[in-house]
Amino acid sequence: MKNKVLNKIKNMSCWTDLIYSLFAIVVAFIIGAILIKISGYSVKTAYTTLFNGAFGNTYNFTQTLVKTIPLIFTGLAVAIGFQSGLLNIGAEGQLYWGAFATTIIILIFPGLPALILIPIGIIAGALAGGAWAAVPGYLKAKTGAHEVVTTIMFNYIATLGTTFLIKNYFKAAGPVDQTAKIPEKARLPELMANTGLSWAIFVGIATVIVISYLLNRTSLGYDIKAVGENASAAEYGGINSKRITVITMAISGAVAGLAGSMIVMGVLHRFITNFSPGYGFTGIAVAVMGKNRPWGVLLAALLFGALEAGGMSMQLFAKIPKDLMTVVQGLVILFVAAPSLYNIITGSKDTKEVEV
Repeated sequence: MKNKVLNKIKNMSCWTDLIYSLFAIVVAFIIGAILIKISGYSVKTAYTTLFNGAFGNTYNFTQTLVKTIPLIFTGLAVAIGFQSGLLNIGAEGQLYWGAFATTIIILIFPGLPALILIPIGIIAGALAGGAWAAVPGYLKAKTGAHEVVTTIMFNYIATLGTTFLIKNYFKAAGPVDQTAKIPEKARLPELMANTGLSWAIFVGIATVIVISYLLNRTSLGYDIKAVGENASAAEYGGINSKRITVITMAISGAVAGLAGSMIVMGVLHRFITNFSPGYGFTGIAVAVMGKNRPWGVLLAALLFGALEAGGMSMQLFAKIPKDLMTVVQGLVILFVAAPSLYNIITGSKDTKEVEV
C-alpha cells in the first residue's frame, strides 16, 4: 500500500514538472517575442519560419532529428552524473574519444562483416568515452579533485590529443585534418536518403530506455541516487560512495562516447578534427531542462534540435539574427531551471520531498 502511494506521488511529481516546463517554455517564447519586436522584426514571421524550419515538411523534421541525436546522448551523460551529485563537464572530450575510437577500430578491421563491424564500432566508442571519464571519477574518489575542474581540463586534452593523432598518424590525403572514410557496411543505414537521419535515432531511444531502467529499476541505480542525495548517509547504509563515483562517471562517459560513435557512423562517416559545435556543453542545458530524467532529456533534446533547425531557417529566410534564438534558448533554460536554482541559492529542499 505504501509503495503504491509513493508511486502515485512520484507520477504526480513528473506531471507537475512537465506542466511547469511547458509553462516556462511559453513564457520564454513570449519574452523572446517582445525582444524580436523591439529589435524591429516581425514576430509572426520569426516564429512561423522557426516552426516551418523545424517541422514544416519531412526534410525539415529529419534535420531536427539529426540535430537532436547527439544531444540525447550528451544530455543523458550529464544527467547520469547529476543523479550521483557529479557535474560531468567533460562530455565534449568523451564524445571526441568515442568518435576517434569508433573510426580507428573500424578502419583497422574493415574486412569484418557488417553484423560484427557496427557493434564493435559502437562498443569501442562507449569504452573510450567511459575510460576517459573514469579517470576524473577516480581522482574525485581518491584525492577529492573536483570533477568540474578535471573534466574541463580533460576536454582540452581530448580535442587537442585527437587532433595530434589525426595529423601525425591517421590523416587521409588532402588539406583537411581527417581520416579516410569508414566502409559503407560500417555506416548506420539512413532512414531517408540524403538527409543524414540514420538508425542512430533508434540507438538514442534505446539508450534512454536502458538508462531509465538502470536508474529506476536496479540496485546500482538506487546506489547512484543514494550517493547523489547524501553521500554520508549512503556510506552509513553500506554503500561505497567512492566506488559509485567512479562507476557513475564511467557510465556517463560511455554514453557521451556513444554520441561520437553515432556522429561518425551516421553522419560524417569519418573523424574530422574539431567536428563538434559544442554538443557536450549543450548537453548540460539539455540535462537541466530534462530535470535529469532520461525521458525528460529526450524531450529537451528534441526541443533544442527543433530550435537549432528552426533557428537556421529564421536566419536564412526571415533574415533574423540567430543570436535572438540563442537568447530564447537561454530564457527557456533559465525559466525551467528556476526552481532548482532557487533551492540551491536558499539551501532549501523541494516541498514535495519534505511532504513525502
